Amino acid sequence: MSAEGGTKAIVAALLANTGIAVSKFVAAAITGSASMLAEGVHSVADASNQVLLLIGGKASRKAASPAHPFGYGRERYIYAFIVSIVLFSIGGLYAMYEGYHKLSHHGELTTPLVAVIVLVVAIILESFSLRTAVKESNAVRGKQSWTQFIKGSRSPELPVILLEDVGALVGLVLALLGVSLSWATGNIVFDALGTLSIGVLLVLIAIVLAIEIRSMLIGESATLEDIAAITTAINEGDENSLIHLKTLHIGPDELLVAAKIGIGRSETGEEVAAEIDAAEARIRAAVPKAKLIYIEPDIPRVAA
Repeated sequence: MSAEGGTKAIVAALLANTGIAVSKFVAAAITGSASMLAEGVHSVADASNQVLLLIGGKASRKAASPAHPFGYGRERYIYAFIVSIVLFSIGGLYAMYEGYHKLSHHGELTTPLVAVIVLVVAIILESFSLRTAVKESNAVRGKQSWTQFIKGSRSPELPVILLEDVGALVGLVLALLGVSLSWATGNIVFDALGTLSIGVLLVLIAIVLAIEIRSMLIGESATLEDIAAITTAINEGDENSLIHLKTLHIGPDELLVAAKIGIGRSETGEEVAAEIDAAEARIRAAVPKAKLIYIEPDIPRVAA
């Protein structure tokens, strides 16, 4: 995923959620709908998350320092992990609390048509945001299924935005259903149940995000496609043969490659250095994100 593509999706989601949040809070104040209030808080949480992702993207571009010689690429993972916590605590738990409160203290809806109109408009706006995220994701996911893309992505932004936008759309539909049923039946319980459903949905999405980003924080290897490309690049040398290879993402767009390659027994130090330089050049040409490459020469052991 390109940083530019992720930023486009983030900005689109931020603009949509900011406008939607304002309209939801106004509608909640007018109608007294718990679903609308929960959705307003949900939109604020989403907008805050997009700001965090933008901050993380900027922080990750800081130059490497003596204290952080591999740079700050993992800042994007850290801020994405904070996003999952915000979604869980502010969005999910608050919605569940508000739904429970509404069930315990029955109220009534006033002018529910306002809530319905706001929710329909919000669904349309959120659909445009999701469309942008899908378009940017399709440019990089290739033949992967959506599940494979979310689980296998080494960049956190697009999977986060995709799940947030899907959760937002489903949450809006649940809120619309709850408000509509309460309006039709005069029973506020449906609005409360819609709010509880929104809370459960957001908590589940937050858990999925936390699990996936935790894996990135711990450190993930290159994708199978990149590993295959690196292996091919090394073995293209006349004398080289790959003995051992390890890779690690030190950021979404930065890959560390550590390899041990075989060399000839009679080669001089100058020849070995030239072969290592050539292997590094081939790796960078095959996988441009391979920013840090460490190659150790060795003499292949002949099996007895």
